[in-house]
Amino acid sequence: MIAKRLVAQVVPLLGVVVLTAGYASAAPDWAAASTAAVHPGVQTVTGNAQCTSNFVFESGSKVYIGQAAHCATTGAVDKINGCTSPSRPIGTKVRVTGASKEGVLVYSSWLTMQAIRETDANACAHNDLALVELDPADVAKVNPSLPIWGGPTGLNTAGLRKNDEVVTYGSAQLGGEATDPNAKRGTSLGDSAGGWNHTIRTTTPGLPGDSGSAVLDAAGRAVGVLSTLNISPDFGSNGVGDLAHELNYLHAHSALRDVHLVTGTQSFRPLR
Repeated sequence: MIAKRLVAQVVPLLGVVVLTAGYASAAPDWAAASTAAVHPGVQTVTGNAQCTSNFVFESGSKVYIGQAAHCATTGAVDKINGCTSPSRPIGTKVRVTGASKEGVLVYSSWLTMQAIRETDANACAHNDLALVELDPADVAKVNPSLPIWGGPTGLNTAGLRKNDEVVTYGSAQLGGEATDPNAKRGTSLGDSAGGWNHTIRTTTPGLPGDSGSAVLDAAGRAVGVLSTLNISPDFGSNGVGDLAHELNYLHAHSALRDVHLVTGTQSFRPLR
C-alpha cells in the first residue's frame, strides 16, 4: 500500500492491557458541550504542523487531548514508519485551539517505539497516537463529546468489518454534513495489519489538516485515529490507526499506565 501522512503545514501564529470500554470521567466539572472551547476536533499546532485533535483522555486530575504522533514529525509526509521517522521531543509545546495556554506533548507512540527499538512492522506503520497534556487553567473549558455526532460511548476493541459504517470529525472543512463540513460519514473497506489498521472511505477523504481526527463506529465507540491518505490501491481512502491497540501499547511501554479514554457527555447521534 502506498500512503502519505496528512500533516498540513501552516504559518506560525504571530505574537500571541486493552481496555474494553472508555471510562466515564470522574471529573464533575466538564464544560457544557454547547459552550466548551476545547473538545475533540479542535485544531492543534505542533511546530508549524496543524492537525486535528481526536479524543479526551484523563489520569487522576490530569487531562489530555489526543493527536496523531506524526503531527510532531520533522520529516517528509511520505515518511510513514513511526519506528524510523524523526519527531519533535517530549516536552514540545502544542497550541490547542480554545485553550488559553499551550499544552505539552507528554507521549508519542513514535518516540516510544524508537526508544524501545520496536520491530513489529505493523506497529511501526500504524501506531500513531500522541497525547498533549492541557494546562490546569484550561481543564474547565473541556468537553469530551464529538461535535455533531456525540460520543464516544466507549472503546471499540473488535475492529471493523467491511461495509461497517463510521463517522469522523476533522478540521479541514471540506465536504461533510450540511450543518458542519467537518462531520463526515463513511464505511469501512476492511481491517489489516493484524488489526492495527482500518481503511475507511468517507464523504470526502480526510485531507491535510484532518490528521489525527477521531473515528467512531456505528455504535459511537472510538475506533481510532485518522493517520494516512492512501494513494494505492484504494485511492482517496484513509488509514486509521486502531485506538485499542494504541492505548494498549501506551499502557505497556510508558509511565502513563492509568490514562484512559473519556466518554462523551452527549449521547451518540444514531446514523439512521
